[in-house]
Amino acid sequence: MTEQDILARIKQLVDDEHALRAKATAGEIDPVAERRQLAQLEVMLDQAWDLLRQRRARADGSPDDAELRSPREVEGYLQ
Repeated sequence: MTEQDILARIKQLVDDEHALRAKATAGEIDPVAERRQLAQLEVMLDQAWDLLRQRRARADGSPDDAELRSPREVEGYLQ
C-alpha cells in the first residue's frame, strides 16, 4: 500500500463518517447503530493514520515494511 493509497483510504473513511453523521442528523439511522458505526470508523481511521506515520518514519529506509497494526494496539497507545 502506497502513501497515496493510505491517504485515499483516510479520505474515504472521513467521507463515510460525514455521510453517517448526516444520516443521523436526518433521523435515517438509529442512534445506537450510529455510535457503533462511528466507533468502527474511528478505529479504522486511527489504524490508517498510524500506518501513514509508520511509512513516513521509515521514509529513509523501507516504508513498505510498515504494517497495519491491530485495533487493540492502535487504540491502546494512551492506556
